[in-house]
Amino acid sequence: MSGRSSLAPRQGILDIESYQPGRSTVAGGGPVIKLSSNETPLGPSPATLAAYQAAASTLERYPDRSATALREAIADFHGLDADRIVAGAGSDELLSLLAQTYLGEGDEAIHTEHGFLIYKIIIQAAGALPVVAPEIACRADVASILAKVSDRTKCVFLANPNNPTGTYLSADDIRRLRAELPAGALLVLDAAYAEYVQSDDYEAGAEMVADHDNVVMTRTFSKIYGLAGLRVGWAYCPEAIADALNRIRGPFNVSGPAIAAGVAAINDGAHRDRAVALNSEQLPLVAAKLVAMGLQVTPSVANFLLVHFPETEGKSAAEADAFLTARGILLRRVENYGFPNALRATIGTADDNEAVVSALGEFMKAQG
Repeated sequence: MSGRSSLAPRQGILDIESYQPGRSTVAGGGPVIKLSSNETPLGPSPATLAAYQAAASTLERYPDRSATALREAIADFHGLDADRIVAGAGSDELLSLLAQTYLGEGDEAIHTEHGFLIYKIIIQAAGALPVVAPEIACRADVASILAKVSDRTKCVFLANPNNPTGTYLSADDIRRLRAELPAGALLVLDAAYAEYVQSDDYEAGAEMVADHDNVVMTRTFSKIYGLAGLRVGWAYCPEAIADALNRIRGPFNVSGPAIAAGVAAINDGAHRDRAVALNSEQLPLVAAKLVAMGLQVTPSVANFLLVHFPETEGKSAAEADAFLTARGILLRRVENYGFPNALRATIGTADDNEAVVSALGEFMKAQG
């Protein structure tokens, strides 16, 4: 037998650049202020932790394959049809399942210029061609997306609000986009940050799913509910799409503790309200302080800010990142999103936010 395997991945797999998450540690260890992954500073609620811990007593049992309790809790809270909800191991799994189901070799799928990196990965993994639609002023543009549509377009993946820009499209914009897409193209609305949006003209997408057979909305428990480590997400789908996803997803793709924690989380409105209130208070305060020190900040409706640095030697995003990291403060480098001179800063506690503002103020003065 040869010592070298003749097995090789399907053509195109090794062309995929793997996803790199925000950093969690610094060289040499030590405490950090981690604002690199858009995690809630409040963490999961006490009720959610209690439900998770109680579920640990039955780890020998397989979970409900349909995550019924979770789907029903989501449906009750949002006023949706539980039969059209598909639960997943984070919304990432559901996005991947949608690509596997509706894309193949020769197909095209559109994502925006600065959209979530996972879209390109799942499109390529399905054997399809990613097509990039330009953004305008760090914001998705309906005309740009529609201009990229061809007879091979099978999906459009749109984060709304978008990561890492924090910008969004109004409900009217989304309705126009859907109306002008071919009937055979699926519009996937990734609403991971929907709970943070306070704008009256925003809709996450459930209403459009109810009215049309080519729209899917995905949501996550990773952000405002603080369950990023458990991987809990869901999709609201037309009946036919929910049926297709349920045929190919893993039979126990959401664990028992994750189901229990998700039910408790969505039923804890007081904790969710505290998270929204904290973000609504801190987001504009941090943005104003950064602008006051000469930095450009993209207006955001999510729980993070995209901070642009001057095109001046000594004041670049890379140098700012090194300065912050040396002080145990971790933001997100976003070169791979098309922003070589910007950092993304999660909104944390008031103390953590002040530490970031203070350190960046020191950096800007030191390099002045």
